[in-house]
Amino acid sequence: MTVRFRVVALFVALLGSGALAATDPSAPRTPHEALGLLKAGNDRFVRNASSPVPLSINRRREIAERQQPMAIVLSCADSRVPPEYVFNTGIGDLFVVRTAGGVIDRSVLAAIEHGAGQLHIPLLVVMGHESCDAVKAAAESKSDSKTAASSPNLDYLIKAIQNARKAGSQEPDDIRSLVLANVEQVINDAIGRSPMLRSMVEAGRLIVVGAYYELVSGRVIFSEPVTSTTVPPREAKR
Repeated sequence: MTVRFRVVALFVALLGSGALAATDPSAPRTPHEALGLLKAGNDRFVRNASSPVPLSINRRREIAERQQPMAIVLSCADSRVPPEYVFNTGIGDLFVVRTAGGVIDRSVLAAIEHGAGQLHIPLLVVMGHESCDAVKAAAESKSDSKTAASSPNLDYLIKAIQNARKAGSQEPDDIRSLVLANVEQVINDAIGRSPMLRSMVEAGRLIVVGAYYELVSGRVIFSEPVTSTTVPPREAKR
């Protein structure tokens, strides 16, 4: 599967007030409506026009018994990439899973399955970012020898990202290319390793989108959605 990155037209308002729409967890959303809200929120963030979001005790009481996030966001653990700010959302709006480099393991995949299956979240965004330290470490390590990682866990992380380079990155020394290749690999891993996610994508109940975040501009570049017609093949059991 090829996840094609392209700059999408971001828009300011959706369903009237973007701020109210983005923070109303009871509003019904299709995958495309949820994606539209994220694009609108990111547009506000880029323009330094982020809307206030409710963080009061009333909002906390409102969602204490039940959560209805509009999107799952799998992103890097990098402190410079906070999804709630990037998409101008509030408490309860996003189901965020963060791991260095966005690499998937079984616990990460279980969290995504919980969000999609039990919470009925219609959208999964896999977001890489500019100048990712984990990707840089993978790029600087030799893929055909032991990495310089200081622990087996870091070694696992670096090798997982290097798999994306082997799978098709055209420019192995270009960090941006490797970040995009890693996002594609993570999407393939998520759908290939999870029959639940795969069936939801095939049924049109879940849309998966790749994303790339620019640190200074704050802009998020989205890929075209992975749909039932572009879903990658099943991955063999490991």
